[in-house]
Amino acid sequence: MQKLQLFCLVQVLVIFLSCTKPATNPYSGETYCPVTLDSNGDGNYTAHKASENIVIDGKGNEKSWEKATWAPIKYKWLGADYTPQDFSGRYKILWKEDRIYYLVEITDNILSDQRPDPFNDWWEDDCLELFIDEDKSGGNHQFNHNAFAYHITLDYDAVDIGPDQKPHLYNKDVETKRTKNGNVYTWEVGMKVFKDTYKDGEDNVPVKLTEGKKLGFAVSYNDNDATGGRENFVGSMEIPGEDKNRGWIDAGLFGTLELVK
Repeated sequence: MQKLQLFCLVQVLVIFLSCTKPATNPYSGETYCPVTLDSNGDGNYTAHKASENIVIDGKGNEKSWEKATWAPIKYKWLGADYTPQDFSGRYKILWKEDRIYYLVEITDNILSDQRPDPFNDWWEDDCLELFIDEDKSGGNHQFNHNAFAYHITLDYDAVDIGPDQKPHLYNKDVETKRTKNGNVYTWEVGMKVFKDTYKDGEDNVPVKLTEGKKLGFAVSYNDNDATGGRENFVGSMEIPGEDKNRGWIDAGLFGTLELVK
């Protein structure tokens, strides 16, 4: 029995010491190692419903965030190999009837925004990119709203391409705030979700989110270390084949976001 207890204690210590990003419970002050799910590269996520209002302030200190599980942003879609100091990322998701909420933690040694104009090669600067397909229908969304690819810039502009094949700002649909702690940046996002009947320039009504709903989604980050363009494009799921930069065209590649109570 003593050997078994010693073995279990050693296993707990190994797990804790291998934790690269220990967290602190803001309510108890206890330090712990968050559980991170990999989902074998499929990028699926089960999101719980928030039990209180989520304030978009980049802090993520509402109690509901404690029941949300961290998942990794670790699949290289573009660029060369990189170190965890250069880039690493993880995310959590919650929901309420009117929004999906993201808490995204990005470690980035150099934050770069070389293009003040949000329509000037917006994907080349550092930006958080969130993909969402309201009815998980998959298919092409390159120049339509079958799905959205919100590129959220460092200035909080949310850019995507419309049916006219031109970039548009969707700032009224996505609220964002970012905070900084050394090289770690915490992005908090509240996103309204729309059907594929969305019309640019009109007053579109978001869908009412409900328990059991499944959406297509992906979380990704474009990393630019002041070299003129993005060095890496990293996402939340594995994309098969040689060409991994296809998420902005094909919603069939997305993982499944399931809303539960």
